[in-house]
Amino acid sequence: MNLREWYPKHYKWLMIIPVVILIACLGIIANHYIQTGDFIDRDVTLKGGLTITISTDIKVPDLEDYLSLKFTSSDILVRTLSEFGTDQQTGIIIEASDVKEEAIKAAIQERMQKESAGFLLTKDNYSAEMVGSALGESFYRQMLVAILLAFAFMAVVVLITFRSLIPSFTIVFCAFCDMVFPIAIMNLLGMRLSTAGIAALLMLIGYSVDTDIVITTKALRRQDEGNLIDRMFDGMKTGLTMSLTTIVALTAGYFFSQSFIIKEIFLIIILGLLYDIVVTYLFNTGVLVWWVRRKAGDGNA
Repeated sequence: MNLREWYPKHYKWLMIIPVVILIACLGIIANHYIQTGDFIDRDVTLKGGLTITISTDIKVPDLEDYLSLKFTSSDILVRTLSEFGTDQQTGIIIEASDVKEEAIKAAIQERMQKESAGFLLTKDNYSAEMVGSALGESFYRQMLVAILLAFAFMAVVVLITFRSLIPSFTIVFCAFCDMVFPIAIMNLLGMRLSTAGIAALLMLIGYSVDTDIVITTKALRRQDEGNLIDRMFDGMKTGLTMSLTTIVALTAGYFFSQSFIIKEIFLIIILGLLYDIVVTYLFNTGVLVWWVRRKAGDGNA
């Protein structure tokens, strides 16, 4: 029995897989919210704080631990910058909240002098940028409003296009799933969300809608192009080609890029697209098969 014969008999069971994954992701996010009061950790661009950039090749592997012990009430994150295509360090980025610049600058100076005597922080190798907590919270709220508006307008457009409530709702539901999955994985990895990350989540809506609209159009609008299952598999080929080529390109960009912002954007989109393959072709496709058969009066739907 080939896949086209097997799928119509088992598609309802396959729909359970993405639902189980979604429930697990919501559980991870809920647990994080209970522990921290927020659904995901945010960096200084979304909650306010100080970002310090130091141009140096001096490696201080315990700098984050040292600063965290010295400023126990502050949330400290230390990242290194490397030269493209190598592991040669070119700088250090330090993010800190609820701390004064002068105090943390002195602590950094003290620790780095232990690694390299005579090292001094000057205007040539040191820069600092401060984002106020009120401004960071404002960015965060505005980004959340942008996501909600994007969902609302997308739902209206999809409903007007297909004029069927259940298929339209399923498209919006799949887009929601695609955003939940990378957020849950970021919580597991201990990553922090930035303004660039929220932009990536917004982009995921577009990627998700593309694949779902292709498969929905095949099911509802192209009824003269063969039977339902053949149309669905044709739409699946097109959608998988779109998703896999994007995943390959973004994966290459993720590993070759040295920018944390670009890495964050690429990782979020890659995670979202991987889950989109599951939720689109196991859940959305299953709903469409059931819906079309039901409208046609198929008792085996």
